[in-house]
This record gives sequence, C-alpha cells and structure tokens, in this order.
Amino acid sequence: QVFFDNDLYHRYVDRVRARGIEIPVVPGIMPMHNFKQARNFVTRAGTSVPDWLAEKFEGLDNDAETRKLVAATVAAGQVQKLFKHGVDTFHFYTMNRADLVFAISHLLGIRPNGAQKAA
Repeated sequence: QVFFDNDLYHRYVDRVRARGIEIPVVPGIMPMHNFKQARNFVTRAGTSVPDWLAEKFEGLDNDAETRKLVAATVAAGQVQKLFKHGVDTFHFYTMNRADLVFAISHLLGIRPNGAQKAA
C-alpha cells in the first residue's frame, strides 16, 4: 500500500511482526507529479496525505516541471529515510511515469548495470 508518512509504515510493520508474521512488507512509494490527481486517487483508497506534503506542491498547479522535481525529491527522501531504518526493498507506483522513477533511482545512486552512452 502507498503511504507518505513513514511512521505509519513502521507502526504497521511492528504490529505485523508482533503477530508473528515474518514475510516482507514492501513499502509503496508514489511520486506525486500531479499532486491534485494523485491526492484524490490515494485518499479514495484510504491513504492519508500529510499537510507538509500538500504544502510542497502549493502554488505549482500550472508548473509541471517543478512538480516533477518536487515529486522526485520527496520520494527519494522518503526512500532514504526508510533505508536508514533497515528497509531495502521498495515498490514504486510509476503511474505511467517511468522517467520520474528513473530520476528517483538516479538520485538514490542506483544506476543500470552496463549503462552505455548513446551513440
């Protein structure tokens, strides 16, 4: 499930582990390049969107390029914080924006194996 508050994920994992469930709980990361649309989508599914996240996109309704930059930075930061707490596997909701997830991966230092320069 997608989430934006890492504390919710950690509390959920703690409850799962307390019940003796040891399977991996893979966090869902969604870069919100179209904030209004994504917020409507996730809130209908029961996911909360923190005020701090909404504030990051304030005033960017007509600025798609800056929204992409903010989305990539926020998602990369979320992954970095989870990684610091031992999470090493992530599921990215690309929403048909693989380019954005590629940029996030790059920010995180993940590069394709055997990457070659274009001719």
